[in-house]
Amino acid sequence: MDAGATAALLPGLLLLPLLCPGPARGALPWGGARGLVHGLLPERQLWEAEDWSLALLQGGGLGPRSLPTDLPDPDPECRELLLDFARSSAELTRCLVRSARPVRLCQTCYPLFQQVARKMDNISRAVGNTSESDGCARSLLMADRVQIVVTLSEFFNSTRKKANCANCLTNKGEELSNTTVYFLNLFNHTLSCFEHNLQGSLHSLQQSRNYSEVCKNCHEAYKTLNSLYNEMQKMNALANKAESGVHLCIDVEDAMNITRKLWSRTFNCSVLCGDTAPVVAVSVFILFLPVVFYLSSFLHSEQKKRKLILPKRLKSSTSFANVQENSN
Repeated sequence: MDAGATAALLPGLLLLPLLCPGPARGALPWGGARGLVHGLLPERQLWEAEDWSLALLQGGGLGPRSLPTDLPDPDPECRELLLDFARSSAELTRCLVRSARPVRLCQTCYPLFQQVARKMDNISRAVGNTSESDGCARSLLMADRVQIVVTLSEFFNSTRKKANCANCLTNKGEELSNTTVYFLNLFNHTLSCFEHNLQGSLHSLQQSRNYSEVCKNCHEAYKTLNSLYNEMQKMNALANKAESGVHLCIDVEDAMNITRKLWSRTFNCSVLCGDTAPVVAVSVFILFLPVVFYLSSFLHSEQKKRKLILPKRLKSSTSFANVQENSN
């Protein structure tokens, strides 16, 4: 075989071990591949092909005889951006799963949401000249129909939007708002009150399931928490007049749902409204208003008796009839 034909075979022969990695896939091992091409290449070129193949397996370059530049393997800088996004996505995914129940997505994972967003921005506008930046963005974001980087980024953005984490954070989104921190502190205080009173009457709980101590001692804590939640709902409705049905932060909603279920279903407690007495008084007054009306009408109305007044003509006729009866 001449030198030109051997040079033309080199690219395919050096990739032969990569395409036939071992007997697990029913292919020839490296030794078999070497024996296959030993008769086609001189000894020096054979070892050169082996060195190039090993360099490929180890992630090294091929020197002057490199692979085609249009392969979808990003440059080192772009690959580093991809690895940064992968690490941030893994951290955020782990945080979301761990904070799924009870829901702590916004208060625990909001720094990671921002970190993933920054990594995505770095990929979109990669550091470097314009042509390299465009090439990196195309390679990582638009090179295939799956677009896994874009899909992950959209999933994280959708999760944050559905959780309404913006309602838990400050305007800049760098930390929890003061109202959210205050609510979470009240929530933890209420749960601590529940737990303390349950531990104090554990024996009675096992006997009669009596939660009267919880209802009595934690009444004020629950009432304060419930009032704050209602106030937060009103403020959120005023701030989002144009958008109907906007919820509070999922962390706040889940915390209040847990507390209400414990208070009403588990402990069977109830909170009397502070305006109960006036409401009851007005209801009783309206209920008895018809009775009072008819009774007063009966007592103060003038009873008129009907008197029968005989006409004069009828009276004279009666007298004439009596006279005739007497004459007979």
